[in-house]
Amino acid sequence: MKDAALAELVTWVEPRLPRLIDDVYAATCDRIALYRDEKMVPRDDLHRSIAVNMRFLVNALAGTETHDDLAAPHETGSRRAHQGAPLPEVLQVYRIGCSMLWDLLVNHARLHAKPGAMDTLVDVASLLWQVTDEHAMLLTEAYRAASAELLVAQQRRRSALAEALFTGQRVFDAGPWEAGKLLGLSLDGKLAVVAAETRGLAEESLVGIEKRLTRLGIVSAWQLTPTLQAGVVSLRDEQREPMLAALREVTVTRAGVSPLYRSLVDTPRALHLARTALAGIPPGKPDVRAFNPSPLAAFLAYDPDEGGRLAEEVLGAILDQPAEERDLLLETLHAYLSHGGSTERAAQSLHCHANTVRYRLRRIRELTGRSMTDPRAIAELVTAAQALTLNPTRRTRGSSPVPEQPRGE
Repeated sequence: MKDAALAELVTWVEPRLPRLIDDVYAATCDRIALYRDEKMVPRDDLHRSIAVNMRFLVNALAGTETHDDLAAPHETGSRRAHQGAPLPEVLQVYRIGCSMLWDLLVNHARLHAKPGAMDTLVDVASLLWQVTDEHAMLLTEAYRAASAELLVAQQRRRSALAEALFTGQRVFDAGPWEAGKLLGLSLDGKLAVVAAETRGLAEESLVGIEKRLTRLGIVSAWQLTPTLQAGVVSLRDEQREPMLAALREVTVTRAGVSPLYRSLVDTPRALHLARTALAGIPPGKPDVRAFNPSPLAAFLAYDPDEGGRLAEEVLGAILDQPAEERDLLLETLHAYLSHGGSTERAAQSLHCHANTVRYRLRRIRELTGRSMTDPRAIAELVTAAQALTLNPTRRTRGSSPVPEQPRGE
């Protein structure tokens, strides 16, 4: 590169730099919709940034760039990330500035052609594109680093707000409604809580679930503790099954889902029910279990020990039977109750004759002393059966675990 010719070119550009900066600013506002108002990037900020970076390009051509010049792309990238400006639009400003500087140099060379002027332009072009590329790389690295920091901060904030919902605590005098609003949860729709075991110490077992639900149009907020990954999910009735399907696709451990509820104030209760549903899955079996929406099930979930005591008192004689008979009788009782007291439908679900069901029901009456025609006795049997369903792995009177029963979804 011919130093004298380059120095002369830079000397010619410098007094025209303020006008060039204004032109680049005007072109940026005209070509990029993002910069036409000040909602994201203030005009003074944009103009100052263009001025700093255009001067850097000219100083780089002159070989006089300083440490402050090199800090310019880092500052711009970081600031734009915090402002929320998309990276492609930020980089487009660089391309506009570089292109307009190049056009200015070419027009000058054509109007004031001197020997070797075109050779100088070729050298300038190589240097200009190299400097612009390096500058853009520095800006991109700063932008991505700032974006990553912002994402981590956002995730921590969302986790803290989710914890406030799970515990029912107030944060800076803000209650569940305010926390839900900040998390983007619908305040007039329905909610559910998901609770999943971590697969290791503070290791997610529902990897990528928030993004997967977002693709389904479902908003959620999650918290990770050493033993539990829990989320509050905002959804419509028709989105419940897609949500359950998404959970089953990713889970690698046990996960429970609460019944749908409406008020964020009830989130601690919903978390308890989700954890109860989780506990109903045999250990080591990756599965998703939705808590039975029955009010009776919710009532029993709040005192599982009392539920277990009641199950022993009502069904103890059945639980004392040999495993094969015990399992058949419990399976029949659940089928009979699940099908509205119809022996025919219970028989169909059990793949046996209705008379077989009637025989087993008589055996249940003999062992429990409770008639299937007495409303009080029926209530006790239903409650005891529900208590076993909530905790199918419960051991009673030294027997083997009670088999898992069909669960309500």
